[in-house]
Amino acid sequence: MTLDPRALRSAFGSFMTGVTVVTTRNAHGQPVGFTANSFTSVSLDPPLLLVCPGRFLSTHDTFAQCRHFAVNVLAEGQEDVSNTFASYKGDRFARVAHRIDALGNPLIDGALAQFSCTTERAMDAGDHSLLIGRVAAFHHAPGRGLGYAGGKYFSLGLERAALEQSGRGTICGAIIEHGGKVLLEQTPDGFRPPQITLPDRGRLRHDLAEALAARGLPVQVKSAYSIFDIGDMRFTYLLATTEAATTGPLTAIAPEDLPALSYTSPPIADMMTRFALEARTRSFGLYLGDGRRGDVHSPLERT
Repeated sequence: MTLDPRALRSAFGSFMTGVTVVTTRNAHGQPVGFTANSFTSVSLDPPLLLVCPGRFLSTHDTFAQCRHFAVNVLAEGQEDVSNTFASYKGDRFARVAHRIDALGNPLIDGALAQFSCTTERAMDAGDHSLLIGRVAAFHHAPGRGLGYAGGKYFSLGLERAALEQSGRGTICGAIIEHGGKVLLEQTPDGFRPPQITLPDRGRLRHDLAEALAARGLPVQVKSAYSIFDIGDMRFTYLLATTEAATTGPLTAIAPEDLPALSYTSPPIADMMTRFALEARTRSFGLYLGDGRRGDVHSPLERT
């Protein structure tokens, strides 16, 4: 049986992990590092962990032969650090604050946890190597780790905080994709995603999915996409998909055509224009703010 490598990689990627930066020094004493989510604890007695450097890395042989290394578990908000060690070709350590441990390994400032290890064993494993380290020292800070799944970063803490009860009324909508297009409802005031008004936020995803199913549109609700406050009302829009055979009164719009439409409000227009742009790369951020200004917390795809 021949397996499709892309499909297999996608299936592996459905497992949610954290993000680490693994560091050591090469034969010339220069610091080197790479981003990895192939990390796991192995044993408490003795204290062992495992990372898997890929053979495609320019530093693969350095890590496969190193006598010591460090694993830095990145915290929420350290996407830039991850991207630097995943794809930047210049001096990565000049861009990232760090210090040196007792073994000479670079430790990333702000990391949620840092493990200084001596190499216990290294072995070949297909297109990767297995690098087992014995933990000589570690540091653990309070906070939440940076998440990674399906080729994108995610932040449970950020989204949970945004979805907590705010004391405001709540309007919740879904940006629904179907067959490569986005489903919108048309009102006398313009287009908008289908939405409902909720009395509370306790079961937001469940209530939204239930309301849309009652309209004959079963959906799979995904991550939050835009959360903003206007007056005493909070607007929350989530990404969703549907495989429904019919979409009722909703209009299917190609993503590239979204910016040209007339919408019910400027914040909705801004949101859908951003969606059209991000749909090109499938890298969707989370907007938090009000109807005029805010910040997009990007889940930048790791290269």
